[in-house]
Amino acid sequence: MATIRAQVVVATDFGGPEVLSVVDQRVAEPGAGEVRVAVRAAGVNRFDVKVYSGAFGTDRSQLPRRLGSEAAGVVSAVGPGARVAVGDEVILFPASGAYASELLAPADAVVAKPAGLGWHEAAGLLLTGGTAAHTLAATSVGAGDTVLVHGGSGGVGLMAVQLARLRGARVVATASKRNHELLRSLGAEPVVYGDGLAERVRALAPDGVDAAIDTVGNDEAMDVSLELVADRSRIATIANFDRAPRERVLLLGNGPGAVPGEEIRRAARPELARLAAAGELRVVIAGMFPFDRAAEAHRQVAAGHTTGKVILVP
Repeated sequence: MATIRAQVVVATDFGGPEVLSVVDQRVAEPGAGEVRVAVRAAGVNRFDVKVYSGAFGTDRSQLPRRLGSEAAGVVSAVGPGARVAVGDEVILFPASGAYASELLAPADAVVAKPAGLGWHEAAGLLLTGGTAAHTLAATSVGAGDTVLVHGGSGGVGLMAVQLARLRGARVVATASKRNHELLRSLGAEPVVYGDGLAERVRALAPDGVDAAIDTVGNDEAMDVSLELVADRSRIATIANFDRAPRERVLLLGNGPGAVPGEEIRRAARPELARLAAAGELRVVIAGMFPFDRAAEAHRQVAAGHTTGKVILVP
């Protein structure tokens, strides 16, 4: 049997994006319940930057460290019990070490990629989409609600805006002025963040705000949410790990003390793919980079000012 090798992006040390490198690695044949996928695109997320930044420790035994958790591609081999076939177009999430030209992953990480969904959009859909779906489910957002989304032009924010609108909610979203037209095109009412935010939101929504989604994690987002939303069980943050427990608001995600919501996120995957393929859910692409420019892609994501998703392409 021929040996399969892959180009893989790894962190060779702890530090900034300069520690990223592309290496050649052997890819094992899939075992029971596994698939191998020829990757067409992989999504970049801020968590990926934290993995080698030292935010989670600096255990050098973990180096070199593979990165990435979401990708899209074509099934190239299947193990026993995997309910997919060679040649199937799929989306992978969660899939460890997704920055790879060939990727071995559990079959339960696979979702069918609809024919109408592009590779880049597919690779950037499920992490942010699943996170947004979790925040809206946890805060019980539904028809007739007014929702405040902090960080409406970020990856999760853009998904939360659109999914809330699909649920029949009215959405007010914070963003810099350069992203206001984009948010309007997605059905949101944009406001500039900064001093006076609560007053600007009140002017738009004088009847009140029913729920708030914080994707930013700063004090302004928390303070304004607490001021405007009466029911703290309808305030959710994916980024303020310090204040959420003290303020008794929902802390969601994979960080310390957060509710991961894995069942909600997994259950959302097929519907997210369907909505994106149908044009009802837009994956905004902020930039695309080849593997050998992964450091540049990570600098863009680490700066925190991207509008949408950054994608790596083998």
